Amino acid sequence: MIRVFLVDDQALVRSGFRMLIEAEDDIEVVGEASDGAEAVATLTADPADVVLMDIRMPVMDGVEATRRIVRAELGTRVLVLTTFDLDEYVFAALKAGASGFMLKDARPEELLSAIRDVAAGDAVVAPSATRRLLDHVVPTLPAAPVSGPDPRLDVLTDRELEVLTEIASGATNSEIGARLYMAEGTVKTHIGRLLSKLQARDRVSLVLFAYETGIAGR
Repeated sequence: MIRVFLVDDQALVRSGFRMLIEAEDDIEVVGEASDGAEAVATLTADPADVVLMDIRMPVMDGVEATRRIVRAELGTRVLVLTTFDLDEYVFAALKAGASGFMLKDARPEELLSAIRDVAAGDAVVAPSATRRLLDHVVPTLPAAPVSGPDPRLDVLTDRELEVLTEIASGATNSEIGARLYMAEGTVKTHIGRLLSKLQARDRVSLVLFAYETGIAGR
């Protein structure tokens, strides 16, 4: 069973997520918290597999809670749930170590799939959400360093840079393959090399790197 912990300051939202999740045979809700501080304290004592994390909450927000959960190395992965009016927090949450983000208006099947993917160790930057969210998030990102290109870019081939740019746009592996005229298996190979060369944790880290270094369009 995938053990899920819900963090949201709205009881009705938590109730809705609980009903959705507990209808599944392979996922269960093992706890809830109404703020980040409560979540950190509870998960430190009894870690879950996946946390569904709201961002704006009293006492401690989702960004700081995510940072503390990740630093504690509990084996718990964080999936941030956000709405457009909270876009300014998304970048900070991902930098804090979240394994991805979903929009709160995502379809039930998308959320359940995201939970399973994150539990399996994958990162979730939902393509449909990425394309829409980046339009709002990108203006808030720090500018590329003025001292010159990031030296890590020197180790990447032109093809890897192309793949990285596509990842940052929110393209799926199949879409990347179609745009760059390569098999999906080849795309996965390039992504694996990018993760290794850039010492990136996951696909989310690649998106952040692309924007931090300025190689993705602003």
